[in-house]
Amino acid sequence: MVSIFWIAMAVIVAGNIIYHIAQKSIPHNANPLASVIVSYVVAIAVSLFLLPKYLSGTTFLSALRTLNWSSIIVGIGIVGIEFGFLLAYRAGWQINVAALIASVLLALILLPIGTFAFQESWSWHKTVGLMLCMIGLVLLQRG
Repeated sequence: MVSIFWIAMAVIVAGNIIYHIAQKSIPHNANPLASVIVSYVVAIAVSLFLLPKYLSGTTFLSALRTLNWSSIIVGIGIVGIEFGFLLAYRAGWQINVAALIASVLLALILLPIGTFAFQESWSWHKTVGLMLCMIGLVLLQRG
């Protein structure tokens, strides 16, 4: 049986593939914020469809009571991601480079944040990975 650990990663990868292909395909004359709003209306509809499976015998209101400020901040971050990628693709970024550079930059920033803010472990493997990310950014800029 496949572990939820790998199922989660497969969902992330599949979602990102769908996301970037669709984001790159949004017409240049489409209003970017209207596009984000439509995307989130669809996301809300899909989330409401899936919600009963994850309520586990509780109500939606009791599920809402378990949330904190971070869910609001995630929403702000999501809009930044959506709007940023839409603007990047409109500015001419290639789909095979934009997501890669964004992911590498994100890794470079999140590695120390994870270590210091969330007390996640640091190892020489992560140090080497961080260095390889930086080398990769240089190579991507030249390529």
